Amino acid sequence: MEKTIKERLTESADEKYRLFSAALIPNINNVLGVRLPELRKMARTIAKGDWRAYLAEADDDYFEETMLQGMVIGCIHADIEETLRYVADFVPKIDNWSVCDSFCIGLKFTAGNRSRVWAFVLPYLSSESEYDARFGVVMLLDFFVEEEYIDRTFELLDGVKHEGYYVKMAVAWALSICFVKFPERTTALLKNNTLDNFTYNKALQKITESYRVSPDVKTRIRAMKRKK
Repeated sequence: MEKTIKERLTESADEKYRLFSAALIPNINNVLGVRLPELRKMARTIAKGDWRAYLAEADDDYFEETMLQGMVIGCIHADIEETLRYVADFVPKIDNWSVCDSFCIGLKFTAGNRSRVWAFVLPYLSSESEYDARFGVVMLLDFFVEEEYIDRTFELLDGVKHEGYYVKMAVAWALSICFVKFPERTTALLKNNTLDNFTYNKALQKITESYRVSPDVKTRIRAMKRKK
């Protein structure tokens, strides 16, 4: 008899990894401790089979069960509209930064459908839900820090006003990614923006933590910190 997804996940659980993961994601308590490479391997296998039936019946009892669903959506081969329907159905299940960020980076189909995905993502940036908004921001940093979109991305990042910690941190992270690829244009935004002090200063901090930014530039960035 073939094992269920839950049984396979339970058998792949690692207690030491569970403790490590749980410490990094403080707002959840349903981690099994399955490593990400194993989840990705399972996702690719599921996506080769009847993935529609899997997504229709999948459980959300454990963190890894939810994570796996997101990974499967990133692996499926379907037209863009059907795929985005599955994305839209999945986003409300996101309740932590880890599922959010792993889900977003797996949506590789975005690269070939940027204009459609851009339109799809826009409403999430003004959502009242913390993780809906983070989803929107992380999609920007993963796929739209590109010449064609960078000015619009700056405008959207500056316009995100959600008070949630994980949204603010995502905006700061996104601006640090922008800085690495477009330093002069990002500096211009940092000198003229409507960001709150926390997000602004976190963006500077993340820029200075990047190994892709020179020591001299890091010194200049530190000097731009706002005094509280």
